[in-house]
Amino acid sequence: MSDFAAVASPTSTTESFLLGGSKGGGSTGSDVGKRCCGHKHELVGYEALPDFLKHNEFVLDYYRSEWPIKQALLSVFALHNETINIWTHLLGFFVFLALTVCAATMVPMETGVASSGSHLANCTSDPTVLMAYYGTNGTAMAVQAVLRRNVSASVVDTELAAAAALSSSAATHAVTRWPFYAYLCGAMFCLLMSSGCHLLSCHSEHACYVLLRLDYAGITGLIVTSFYPLVYYTFLCDPFHRTLYLAAITVFGAAAVAVSMLPVFEAPQLRWARAALFACMAASGLVPIVHKLLVFGARPEAVLTTGYELAMGAFYLAGVVVYGARVPERWMPGKFDLFGHSHQLFHALVIAGAYTHYQAGLVYLSWRDMDMCL
Repeated sequence: MSDFAAVASPTSTTESFLLGGSKGGGSTGSDVGKRCCGHKHELVGYEALPDFLKHNEFVLDYYRSEWPIKQALLSVFALHNETINIWTHLLGFFVFLALTVCAATMVPMETGVASSGSHLANCTSDPTVLMAYYGTNGTAMAVQAVLRRNVSASVVDTELAAAAALSSSAATHAVTRWPFYAYLCGAMFCLLMSSGCHLLSCHSEHACYVLLRLDYAGITGLIVTSFYPLVYYTFLCDPFHRTLYLAAITVFGAAAVAVSMLPVFEAPQLRWARAALFACMAASGLVPIVHKLLVFGARPEAVLTTGYELAMGAFYLAGVVVYGARVPERWMPGKFDLFGHSHQLFHALVIAGAYTHYQAGLVYLSWRDMDMCL
């Protein structure tokens, strides 16, 4: 057990989970007691950190080192070099929670669920996204309507109403929603685990070990569930390829989680190996995307979703490069300790990529609600 565990309160279940057993040398019992019982918890420089907190030698100051759980939690409202990392993904979690609620409200879950006549565009700010219009019986009535910036809302509503009337006898079933909501859950899990890791990993070596594994699992979950809408809705009418692609990325993700459990995986010198693993997982999505274009290249939905997916890939790739290269702090060590270092930029790019894929998910639902396999 770690030294800190020796002085921790036996009634603290939160601390007992995170503490576990320390895997390396640490401070003496008297030093730990002083940190635990003192009223002031100061930020320290990189050189004063224990080895398990030394992740980026170009960020020189404003570190929290082996803080008690309570102080670590309260530091969410303080300024240190993890503040932006915590809040970017914490706010991102709440954004995706709101998008999930919006989608659940506006998109009928199954045939017969009442709707208010709203359409998917209510859940997106993108004026070019393909919309689906849902009637009061909750079924998809028509799609094939594209908002343009130079078209008035009244004209669009008129066209949608006409399309709905003409196709009232068309699709009578809404396509299954689980791949879309699995992706939203994967995104929220990733963002929440990342935020928690940055908030609490300063507590102890074991806490850092556990939380980093949850963080890696969250990244893997985001990548894996990103495939689900792409594969499921594209190959809705092709069970063989749908099952093949879904099984392949799920097994790949499980293997990545297993590898991330190895202690050596978090070594600073393996930063590029970690980035390469997740980048290869994401890049494997090119296979079903190319397949989609070969089969459905003439459909506007296939082209539009591919555009979103390429934009998502560009955001993620930029994030991987920034994360691995540790820029801009590499160029000016100490100048970006609080604001603007690579991990903060990485977080912003992850959120941008995840939101772009959410837009693609709305298009997939619109497409398959109109043209599903019966």
